[in-house]
Amino acid sequence: MPTLQEKKRMSVPQIMLIVLALAFAAWYLITSLAPEAAPYAQITAGVIGSRYTGDCLIVRDETPFDQEAVSSVEYLAEEGSYVSPGTDICNVYSSGFSTRELETLQDFRDQIKEYQVKLLNAEINTDPQMEKLEAEVLTRAREVRELIGGARGNMNNQEALLAAAIRARQSRLKEKYSGDQRMTRLYDDEQSQLQRIASWTKKSVALKEGLVSFYSDGYEYDLTITNYDKFSPAQVRAMINGQKPASSNDISSKGKTTIYRVVRDGHWVVLMLIKDSNWNPVEGAIYELKLENFKDTMVQAQVLSFTRTGGELEVRLDVQSKVQPVLYIRTCSGVLGDNVTSLTVPTKAIYTQDNMPGVVVVDGEYPFFIPVNVMDEKDGMVYISPIQQGTLYEGQTVKLF
Repeated sequence: MPTLQEKKRMSVPQIMLIVLALAFAAWYLITSLAPEAAPYAQITAGVIGSRYTGDCLIVRDETPFDQEAVSSVEYLAEEGSYVSPGTDICNVYSSGFSTRELETLQDFRDQIKEYQVKLLNAEINTDPQMEKLEAEVLTRAREVRELIGGARGNMNNQEALLAAAIRARQSRLKEKYSGDQRMTRLYDDEQSQLQRIASWTKKSVALKEGLVSFYSDGYEYDLTITNYDKFSPAQVRAMINGQKPASSNDISSKGKTTIYRVVRDGHWVVLMLIKDSNWNPVEGAIYELKLENFKDTMVQAQVLSFTRTGGELEVRLDVQSKVQPVLYIRTCSGVLGDNVTSLTVPTKAIYTQDNMPGVVVVDGEYPFFIPVNVMDEKDGMVYISPIQQGTLYEGQTVKLF
């Protein structure tokens, strides 16, 4: 029987030809179907700059107020509110004052209230004026309850209206029963007790304008807006670490208590310690400062002066901004940036002509070369500035190479 003819196998040259054909076909499809890379790009605006991190010590323009022999304080102004000269801040009770005096005063007022109710219940004839005042009190009280329940309105204003209505009703009751001997005696007892309490009480009023705060950390006496530039980097580092400045005003040793402080708004200083042996800040230059705490604060800060000792650079920065974000902050970390506005183009837009880097600007049919200074390069973009000012601007078209 005849033998079966063996299958012919492809030779190595034949296989290589097939692979080359397939590779050519793939290349042709990619180059013919894929979109061509854009030959042009536009100049865009960018910001380039260095960042310096460090520890910050906040210096506010603040004045502390203290008193001797303080027993307790009744605050009248709201924490963080704006006050002007003459604004009532608080009532300060001396060390001879006892809370029993307030309890006695409340006891007299409870007796007055009970006797007033008894007299009103014994009334036979109606008193239209009294009914009107009573209705006003009930209306104001209901409005306060509605605000507590979520209604729209100003609670402070509503409480003031309620207090005024109560005072008007109380004034009418005092006038109505002015001839009653027992009521007169109770009013006299209340007044005598008020005078007794007043003998231990001193009202404190604002002497200057600013934000009032009842919180103090003890730095306010010796770290001030007038002497911050006297502290060396080592002293600033010690204060950042929690050591209060050497005090010639140790109020605790003198039996005094800080009652409140008034902080001037719109101006404060930052003493920033930066571990950088090469950077020399420019006095008078304005930098971007980011204070990092539970709520980051970004401000513009101007360099007042700087000192470099012991491997640390102390930069004194003036901030003309709201003081509220740093009203309760003494130390925090910060980032200082010397941002510079520049123009940016893709890396492929840089063309070298006569050993000078530049870009080829396309304006109509006439491209022209403009030399530039290359400031930085990252992420496929080059930060540039024209050697001749005014020759390049954002939005111009440049050629890619």
